[in-house]
This record gives sequence, C-alpha cells and structure tokens, in this order.
Amino acid sequence: MKNRKRNITMIAVLLFVCAAVSLNWSYNQRWGKPDDEMVQAMDEARNSADAAYNQAVATGASAYFAEARLTRQTSRDEALALLQTAATAETASQETIDGAMNAISSMAANSMKESQMENLLIAKGFTDCVVYIGGGGVTVAVPAPSEGLSEESVARITEIVCRETEYEASQLSIIEVRG
Repeated sequence: MKNRKRNITMIAVLLFVCAAVSLNWSYNQRWGKPDDEMVQAMDEARNSADAAYNQAVATGASAYFAEARLTRQTSRDEALALLQTAATAETASQETIDGAMNAISSMAANSMKESQMENLLIAKGFTDCVVYIGGGGVTVAVPAPSEGLSEESVARITEIVCRETEYEASQLSIIEVRG
C-alpha cells in the first residue's frame, strides 16, 4: 500500500512538472521573438538619455536635475515598451489595444507639456527645473535659495502650470531643491 501511494505521488509530481514545462514553452512561443526595430529604438533612446546625462554633468548642471530627467525618461521608456507589447500581442483584445494606444498618446502629450513648461520656467528665470505630470497632478522641482522660494517665484510657477495644463493650483506640488 505504501509503495502504491508513493508511486502515485511520484507520477502526480512528474505530471505537474511536465505540465509546467509545457505551459512555459507555449507561453514563450506565443510572444515570439523581440522586434529588432523596437530593440534598436530602445537602445538608441537609452544611449541618447545617457548622452544627455553625461553632457548635463559635464556642463556643470545640477546632478539632481540631470538624474531626475534620466529617471523620468527611463521609466517612461519602460512603460512605453510594455504598452507597445500589450498593443501588438496577437491575443490582445480590441479593448486592450485601445487602452494601450490611449495611454501611449497620453504619455506623449504629457511629455510635450512637461518639456514646454520646463522651457518656460527656465525662460522665466529659473536656472533648472524638472516637471512631472502624473497621478492627478503636476510636480515641479526647482532650485531654491537657502531662504526658500519667494511668493513671486511660486506665483510664476503656478501661473505657467495652470496656463499650460488643465490642472488647478491645488493639484500642483512644488519641490524646492537646495544645493
């Protein structure tokens, strides 16, 4: 009786292992090989982000702002790659494809708004800044003197963000970066 139970247990374990191997193989076959163009585009994006970071550090820009931009771009590239994979999967439903495309479009629009606001803030007298749109609000990191930002500086930031986005002042977070 003991040998019979042991043999049944061994056969069951062997069947589970075979099923796991089979499922793993079929999962890997479903996704196929990576798209060479996409891999090349991601490599180019990563290289350009590295070059931008190195240039910023070499020209004396604040390491915080360069690192923040690099982190923002890297996380955005990773999210974009996941969304593109979801949108191009053979088994993806139309709802999944539409959701991924809407998210990609939103990311692109937010990225353009962030760049535009950063340029406007620099034009308004800030030496550097990083803007991030997400999570139902806007976060702006700017260099601040030791006594903190003046009311005039906060008003300039708020005015630019509210004018360039659909967000209100209550949805704005300003981070003072002290050197």
